[in-house]
Amino acid sequence: MKANSILNRYLFLELIPPFLINLVFFSFVFIMHQILDITDLIVNYHVSAWTFLLMLAYSMPYFLVYIIPMAVMMSVLLTFMRMAGDNEITALKAGGVSLYQLLPPVLVFSVLCTFLTALMAVYGMPWGATSYKMLAFKVAQSNFNVGLKEKQFNDSFSAVTFYVSNINMKDRMLEDIFIEDQRKAGIKSTVVAPRGYMFAGDDKYSFVLRLYNGIINQVDLDQRSAHTTRFDTYDLNLDLKNAVSDIQQGRKDEKEMTYTEIKEALKECRSPSYRYYTLLLELHKKFSIPTASIALALLAVPLGVRSVSSRRSAGLGIGLFAFLLYYVLLSCGLVFSETGVLPPAPAMWLPNFIMGGCGLYLLHKAANDQSVWLSELTGEISRKILRILKRAKRFDST
Repeated sequence: MKANSILNRYLFLELIPPFLINLVFFSFVFIMHQILDITDLIVNYHVSAWTFLLMLAYSMPYFLVYIIPMAVMMSVLLTFMRMAGDNEITALKAGGVSLYQLLPPVLVFSVLCTFLTALMAVYGMPWGATSYKMLAFKVAQSNFNVGLKEKQFNDSFSAVTFYVSNINMKDRMLEDIFIEDQRKAGIKSTVVAPRGYMFAGDDKYSFVLRLYNGIINQVDLDQRSAHTTRFDTYDLNLDLKNAVSDIQQGRKDEKEMTYTEIKEALKECRSPSYRYYTLLLELHKKFSIPTASIALALLAVPLGVRSVSSRRSAGLGIGLFAFLLYYVLLSCGLVFSETGVLPPAPAMWLPNFIMGGCGLYLLHKAANDQSVWLSELTGEISRKILRILKRAKRFDST
């Protein structure tokens, strides 16, 4: 018993360093795509570095929900690859220690990370999303053109969508502007102008987009008529009051809600509807993705033990491929749920069962020193997926 406790403590401590290294590495990879935006906002719009540090902090809970399961898998994989490469696994087997006896510290470690990820999904993500929105509006008040992006559609303003082809940073002049205005009921207006610029309006939430030498096309849906107007100068009033009011009054979308808020919203949706299934999908997602830490850890143990190479670069490739497979399965579950092929619960939990099932299958083979061919493994995975889908369709039909 004492030997087992020493082994469990040794293996648990061995998992921590690679987990922290992978956590930092993948966090850096996830925020790399924001580096250009940070540089652009600091240099061109003179937004303080502290503001962007806050924006990154508010974005991290969303990233960590996906990063932590990935880091758990990589830490387990690299730890067992190192032990296999140093012949520690062989020595333990020779001493009468089976592969199953190495699972308790792995399961304890993955369960702890599951709770941490669930905390981020249930409370961290809603807090980060709401805080990020409020900070973005504060930045917009002092830097009203900070939200403009070249060659991107912007719908920050209520019932107004506009597109800017080019932004001249020297004089802040906008070029090749396209605007769709649906603020008048029954009338759709399209404004096209070769240039214009934006400046602050009468209050802190309003702005004016001044356009030059453009065309306004108006379509009256009720009377089925169309009008075209040319202008030399046209001022389009824009405001963020509705969006700010939604945040201040606690109006949130599904991704910004906590577990309690989603449960309350589900009670208000009495009959099944699109919003009901969207809320239910988000509810299951908050717990299925954190639980992936356990499923991926079970898969990483036999992959690390049976790997033909103990190099960390090989382990990184194996782990990334396995997590990519999980992410593809999760994306397929989202698509199947949104199209009505599968209910939200099996759609979100199916990837965990598939990855965990493959892990237990490979673990059984590795514990009994049985080789596994890739064709055999893929055939087993496809058979399990078809079996689960058939059961889900039978359940849905009943």
